[in-house]
Amino acid sequence: MRLTKKNWMLLLVIVGLILLWILFPLNHLDLKSGPIRNRSYSWLNYEAADGGPENQCDCAAILQGDSEALEKAKTLTITEDFQKSIKIPNEYYISASQDCKTFKANRKYVTFPLSRVEEDFPLAYSVVVHHKVQNFERLLRAIYAPQNIYCIHVDQKSDASVYSAISAITSCLPNVFMVSQRVDVVYAAWSRVQADLNCMADLYNATTKWKYFINLCGQDFPLKTNLEIVNALLSLGGDNSMESEKMSENKRNRVTHVHKIVNGQNQPTGNVKGPPPSNLPILTGSAYIVVNRGYVRSVLEDNRIPALIEWAQDTFVPDEIFWATIQRLPGVPGSKRPHPKYDMTDMNAIVRLVKWQHHEGEVYPECHGHHVRSVCVYGFGDVQWLLQQHHLFANKFDTEKDPIAVYCLEKYLRKKALAQLF
Repeated sequence: MRLTKKNWMLLLVIVGLILLWILFPLNHLDLKSGPIRNRSYSWLNYEAADGGPENQCDCAAILQGDSEALEKAKTLTITEDFQKSIKIPNEYYISASQDCKTFKANRKYVTFPLSRVEEDFPLAYSVVVHHKVQNFERLLRAIYAPQNIYCIHVDQKSDASVYSAISAITSCLPNVFMVSQRVDVVYAAWSRVQADLNCMADLYNATTKWKYFINLCGQDFPLKTNLEIVNALLSLGGDNSMESEKMSENKRNRVTHVHKIVNGQNQPTGNVKGPPPSNLPILTGSAYIVVNRGYVRSVLEDNRIPALIEWAQDTFVPDEIFWATIQRLPGVPGSKRPHPKYDMTDMNAIVRLVKWQHHEGEVYPECHGHHVRSVCVYGFGDVQWLLQQHHLFANKFDTEKDPIAVYCLEKYLRKKALAQLF
C-alpha cells in the first residue's frame, strides 16, 4: 500500500514523539511543575545575604578544615558585636509569618518535591521543643519538604512567646501542625516519652502515606539531604534503626527502683520496683529513633505495650529504655531478636550522632564547641568531622552560641539538594 503525503507526515510526527520519549523520559519531569532539569532554582540557594553576621565566614574552607578559615571564624565569634547580633527575638517570627507567602520566600523553604523518589517516600517527623525558636526554625527549614508531615510538641511550661512564635511558623506550612495534646516535659521522666507518643498518634492518624517516623528535638540538625535520608531508609529494607543493647550494670538502678517527680526533678524514692510485665528483657538505647510505620502501629495498638507503659512510668530516663525494648519484641515490624548478637550501639545506628564528653579522644575527636550535661554542643570546628559520619542527624547545636556550624551545614546541604535538579 502506497503512503500518501498526509500519511507520511503523520508517520514522521509519530517517530518524532517516540524519539522524544526515548531522549526525555517522564521520570525527568515534575508533572506538576514542568521539566525539573531544565528549570533554574538558584533562588533557593543560600547566599551570603541570607545569613546573619556568620556570613562573613568561608564555609567551603571550614568544611575542608582550613586552619586560616577556622581561626578567622574563632576570632569573629568572640567579638561582642557578633554575640549581640546573632540572637533573633521570638517576636520576629510572630511578625514575619503574618505574611506566609513572603515568609516562605524570604526563608527559602522548598515548596515542591525535589525528586520522584522523595515524593513517593514521605516521612513523618515528631519534633519536641521547649526553647530556642531560632534553632527550631532553622531545623524545620532544613528538613522541610511538602510531601513529608511534621508534628511539633512545645513544652507546656515554655514561655508564651516560644509557643506563639512556633505556632505562627507552623501556620504557614500546611503539612506542619502543633500536637493535639501538650505535656509538661520533665527531664529524664516519662513525660518525655509521652510528648513523642502524642505526636506519634497524631501523625499515624493524620495520613496513611508516610513510610518512616523520625523523632527529633529542637537542637538537632540534619547531616544529610532529604534525598539522602530517603535513600538511607530505603536501604534498611523495612528494618528500624536505633540504639538497642544490653543494659550496663551502672544503669540498672534506673529500672529496679521507683522514681518520682519532686520539685520538677525525677528522683529515686528508695522503693524497689517489681519486674517488667511478662518478664520482658529490658534493653537500653536512645530517645531518638528511625522506625517504619508498622513499628508505630505496634506502639499504638499492640496489646503488650500498655503494660510496658504503665511499668516504665516510674523509671529513670524511660525514653532510653522504652523504644529500645519494643525494638526487640517478637512480631514488631522491623524489630530484632533480643539476643546480644543483635545489639546495636548509637555509633552503628543511623539516626543521631551525639558526642559524649567522657568518650571524647577515645570514640571520637574532642568537642570544638562547649558542653551541656556532658553532651557536646557543636562548634564550627566539628562540622568537617560531622559530615564524614553516616548518621542522618546530630545533636546538639545552639545558634545563640555558635551559628556558624548551622550556617555552614545549611549552605552545604541546600547546595547538595539543589544539585540533583540539574
